[in-house]
Amino acid sequence: MSERKGAVTMKGKPLTLVGNEVKVGQMAPDCTLTGNDMSPVKLSEFRGKVCVISSVPSLDTPVCDLETRRFNQEAAGLGADVQILTISMDLPFAQKRWCGAHEIKSVITLSDYREAAFGSAYGVLIQELRLLARAVFVVDREGKIRYIQLVKEIATEPDYASVIEAVKKVK
Repeated sequence: MSERKGAVTMKGKPLTLVGNEVKVGQMAPDCTLTGNDMSPVKLSEFRGKVCVISSVPSLDTPVCDLETRRFNQEAAGLGADVQILTISMDLPFAQKRWCGAHEIKSVITLSDYREAAFGSAYGVLIQELRLLARAVFVVDREGKIRYIQLVKEIATEPDYASVIEAVKKVK
């Protein structure tokens, strides 16, 4: 497994990402995550839709909270052929509670807590914290990665306009 030292920072402190760094143009790696009902969910189940995959450290932090609520709002304007997924290391119970408390209806939250399969497959697992880095991937209907935004400082929000523009180009 590869390491990228200093690929991201948290409040200025360099952190190491581990896993296979993905690139635009390659097929999105498939992996199994855990749904809020504890069921296994494979990313390949979303083929046929344009997917926005947002990886976040934890829904119970201010920036991740803002980001996921923002994507929930943006989903309304993107159409039924776009699915937004938010993936974190939070336990499925915590994700379900958070979604209920914030009336999240358009974003599906998935947990990577078991094996860090997503974090490793996409190269966004933070070695020092065993959390996921803040990143956004846009995957087309065939499962090819069309856009990647790795947020350098994980305490900041992504550039939403660039993500939405990438989704519209893929649609």
